Amino acid sequence: MKRVLAILIVLAAAAPAGAQNWPSFRGANAAGTADGKSTAVKWNAPANENVAWKTPVDGVAVSSPIVWGNRVFVSTAISSDPKQGIRTGLYGDVEPVKDASKHAWRLLALDKTTGKVVWDKLVYEGIPKTKRHPKSSQASATPVTDGKVVVVSFGSEGLYGFDFEGRQLWKQDLGILNSGWFFDPDYEWGIGSSPIIYKNMVIVQCDIQRGSFIAAFDTATGKPVWRTQRDEIPSWSTPTILEVNGRAELVTQATTFTRGYDPTTGKELWKYSGNSEVAIPTPVVGPGFVVITNGYRGVQPIVAVKPGASGDITLKPNETKNEFIPWSTTRGGPYIPTPVIYGDQLYVLLNNGVLAAYKVATGERIYQERLGGTGGSFSASPVAADGKIYCSSEDGDVFVVKAGPAYELLAKNPIGEVLMATPAVSDGLLIFRGLKNVYAIKP
Repeated sequence: MKRVLAILIVLAAAAPAGAQNWPSFRGANAAGTADGKSTAVKWNAPANENVAWKTPVDGVAVSSPIVWGNRVFVSTAISSDPKQGIRTGLYGDVEPVKDASKHAWRLLALDKTTGKVVWDKLVYEGIPKTKRHPKSSQASATPVTDGKVVVVSFGSEGLYGFDFEGRQLWKQDLGILNSGWFFDPDYEWGIGSSPIIYKNMVIVQCDIQRGSFIAAFDTATGKPVWRTQRDEIPSWSTPTILEVNGRAELVTQATTFTRGYDPTTGKELWKYSGNSEVAIPTPVVGPGFVVITNGYRGVQPIVAVKPGASGDITLKPNETKNEFIPWSTTRGGPYIPTPVIYGDQLYVLLNNGVLAAYKVATGERIYQERLGGTGGSFSASPVAADGKIYCSSEDGDVFVVKAGPAYELLAKNPIGEVLMATPAVSDGLLIFRGLKNVYAIKP
């Protein structure tokens, strides 16, 4: 009887009634939005103003926090070399960080109300199998959960499933995922794509130097469901599910093609060419279509793609639309941050701090402004809630912009440490993951 009561208490703590979940990178289906509760406009984390809690997390990681019920999950990689860190700023270097010290890859569960560490599990220990980009880490992929299983990808160190009490359920070896500079395989930059969950499957996009693939595994057991080879060079984009009129499409973007797949079988449905050499942002679901963006070295497309296509739907020269592309533009796409669609507008944040707003239905640009008049360096993706857009800079400042057709900066708030990860939003809390701590900002 006591054991049954204990289990009920754990379940109640993990999933309180009406809790607002943020289950994956950028929340549900990577939308990056969470309405329903008021969220903060102003705070000062170094001065402890409007901070609900602050929890230190060891290691170097750029993965984002996720939330289910009263649990916040974060991953990290702890190096035995205390000199390891992140190099921030606007630069174009391609030299990787060797990072050849012994590492401990860990998954943590925090209490959303207090920030207390509920459990902290060692997932893998050893020398990293690949190098990393100076702006990345050995824990860059964001975990994902369906409320039953928490799945975390550590790339070459494996894909793992845990239950909500911290017990490892399964492991899958994905092989050596050597993602890096396609002109020189020795320049390894580490993975960036996060796993997603669709129905009873966890799906991973693994675009690497040789042997790129996308694959699905059973969330409960980790057993393979399907695997599809991809003729792609390395990319760092997380896939998205587009569901319209009862048809689901798994949308991936990479250098050669943006592709749509049947998520139940892995069969390719359609493809579109026109991306930059480095593809990072996640496809974002809009009103009846999905928006594709990327922006490396002057190739900056923003393309809306409708579902139901088959074959190659690439635009012909001088075309901006066709049967399955309602609108497109060749300028304005972001290099690193994923845009956010909020209301009837698409907000695109460039890595230099320029924020642009577009009419999502037509692609017409409404405004373009440099955040705070100064900009900065931005890797985290913007999120939206309570009529506001939140943009986190690598310098540790969060710019709060009023959602709407005119640019209006409401506040610039310090977190006090480097911010590379995209924040989570849950029940009015803004949950930021810095390089040293996780912060919850009160409404």
